[in-house]
Amino acid sequence: MQFWRLDCGSQTLLLGGGSDLAEVFYWGARLPNAEHPQTIWNATRLDYSGGVLDGVPSLSICPETSKTFAGHPGMRIRTATGERIEPRFIFTNAEQSPDALSLDYTDKAHGLAYQARFLIHAETDIIEIAASLSSENAILVDWFAPPVLPAPQSAKTMIDFSGHWCREFHKQQTNWSVGARLRNNQTGRTGHEHFPALIVPEAGCDDIHGSAYAWHYGWSGGHSMIAEELPDGRRQVQFGHAFDAHPKPTRHVETAPLFVSFSENGLNGLSVNYQRHLRDKIVTWTDGSLPRPVHYNCWEAIYFDHAPETLSEIVEHAADIGAERFVLDDGWFGTRDDDTQSLGDWDIDPRKYPEGLTPLIANVNEHGMSFGIWFEPEMINPNSDLYRRHPEWVLGPLDQLLGRGQLVLDMANADVRDYLFGKISNVLSNHNVSYIKWDHNRVLPHVDAAQTHGTYTLLARLRDAHPDVEIESCSSGGGRIDFGIMNYTQRVWLSDSNDAAERLRMQHQASHFLPLAVTGSHVGPRECHTSGRIHDIRFRAWVAAQRHMGFEMDPRELTDAERAKLKQVTQWWKDNRDWRHTADIKRLAPADPAIIAEIQVAPQQDRFVAFIGSAETSAWSCPAPVKLTGLKPDAMYDVTLVNRDEKTAASRGTNAFDTGTLRLSGGFLMAHGVDLPNQFPDRMWVLEGVAA
Repeated sequence: MQFWRLDCGSQTLLLGGGSDLAEVFYWGARLPNAEHPQTIWNATRLDYSGGVLDGVPSLSICPETSKTFAGHPGMRIRTATGERIEPRFIFTNAEQSPDALSLDYTDKAHGLAYQARFLIHAETDIIEIAASLSSENAILVDWFAPPVLPAPQSAKTMIDFSGHWCREFHKQQTNWSVGARLRNNQTGRTGHEHFPALIVPEAGCDDIHGSAYAWHYGWSGGHSMIAEELPDGRRQVQFGHAFDAHPKPTRHVETAPLFVSFSENGLNGLSVNYQRHLRDKIVTWTDGSLPRPVHYNCWEAIYFDHAPETLSEIVEHAADIGAERFVLDDGWFGTRDDDTQSLGDWDIDPRKYPEGLTPLIANVNEHGMSFGIWFEPEMINPNSDLYRRHPEWVLGPLDQLLGRGQLVLDMANADVRDYLFGKISNVLSNHNVSYIKWDHNRVLPHVDAAQTHGTYTLLARLRDAHPDVEIESCSSGGGRIDFGIMNYTQRVWLSDSNDAAERLRMQHQASHFLPLAVTGSHVGPRECHTSGRIHDIRFRAWVAAQRHMGFEMDPRELTDAERAKLKQVTQWWKDNRDWRHTADIKRLAPADPAIIAEIQVAPQQDRFVAFIGSAETSAWSCPAPVKLTGLKPDAMYDVTLVNRDEKTAASRGTNAFDTGTLRLSGGFLMAHGVDLPNQFPDRMWVLEGVAA
């Protein structure tokens, strides 16, 4: 027997095995250094009953059907002519360093070599795992998972996230039972419908208390997830590229990285780990991206109507409100007068911009803003010059169902990538552009990992050629958000919905994995274009201020009072963005279900801001106290209701925060909480605290 121990922050992973594939036989809270792996191995061996096999087949890092494993195997492969292969791997080598482990296995009979890799990120409490498979002969790969980890039998439920356009990041809980929960995303992109993650809380765990485990598959091309409870009670979780993502025979295949974590500090503990890891370990910040600039995006102001005088007015208004980056959205190229034409024709429209983009960019820069621009490189309209020249560049059949009037380019084709690089790079090289909004507005006709790898290749090439240009991942809003695409981008557009009520909930749930720094959030029009709801500027502004703030409306519609409030909130955001860039977002658990609340706490716990949103009419006539979390119990904090001037007629009495600052201990704020003034639905209280 051989044993390998991996310690990562507050968690420990133990692997063991003989000549066969290793098994993760412990994953959880960090164990004492004196703990002996052999003893734990012995202590975790299972008894068995009648009517079953005379033993318990191993739940290895890649469960094999050849070992009579009755659950889902870790790989399903076939010969190039379709015959099933049932590997039986034998250990050949291990290499371990303080922060990494790789295990090598071979199946000589089938000419296969398998490697499992574990990378420790102790600073963020994240373990990154992946696997590769090589074959002497070409094989078909139907399914291939990163190293498989067990899920705890003490858990009653599992949590994942679903949604659709303008309704992203909806949390859903499923009970564990004998059998498998399968999520299979065949859209070819990360998808609104299937965020590639799973959280398994042990019984009694909530956002603040208890133990929980999490998995996130860092891949942008569609994934499959299998969360299975075997008849013997053991549980396994597998992630991988979506079924059928490798349609062609191959001699080598690799999984994307699977980021896993364990926390004894509730779901918030996991959230902090993932937020920090994405912000500090994955994203490469450009020179112009820090401190995070306030955005203005013109889409919901002008759509395809790029009248010069209108843009000039909007530039002036956006700068006055406090915008620091102006983003020119769809409609600047080809003959793009609507969304049915010109995708792929990435030349500046001479009708709208007879002198090119230079005069507009100069105007933007003169008003103290940098310039960003919209592209949707992976798509093509049938009504485009590019399609008429190269219909063979389309992915899938030409008579397929259109999505938003468009088809998909074959990103695995090097000629396609060269064309797109040339067009995009030409715009970036000849203009002062600091930002790209990179959109992706339809699903693929079929899933194919080569499409995603092609997109990654193009993004990497552009990043190398233009390292100071920041890129936002937008895919009809939140359709491509994952740790894979974030290797090449610095921001995500969480949703195309600027409805503040929808955003309040979406941002709350997305904080399970996304930090403030990458999550774009904009103040939309008075009447939301995607929901028809009308919200007060105070609510819209503070919801946007929870994340990377921006505006996306026609600023000429603002009244003087609305403009003043928006400028005030924007200035507050700028004054606090430096420390909030590294703050941890933790969800609060108000007694009142009408409240959606979070706290953002500085790493030193010396300051915080709590956003306490009223999402609906409360069942109670008096507000319930809202308990904070993540503070130093013995520290005294000067606590201020930042927006106490926003009291409404819902509050008929007086409140201690009405007149100034209260000095309260972290212990009191977490044990009792804050009692705030009554408030109407669709309003936000913002509470700021600084260590005295």
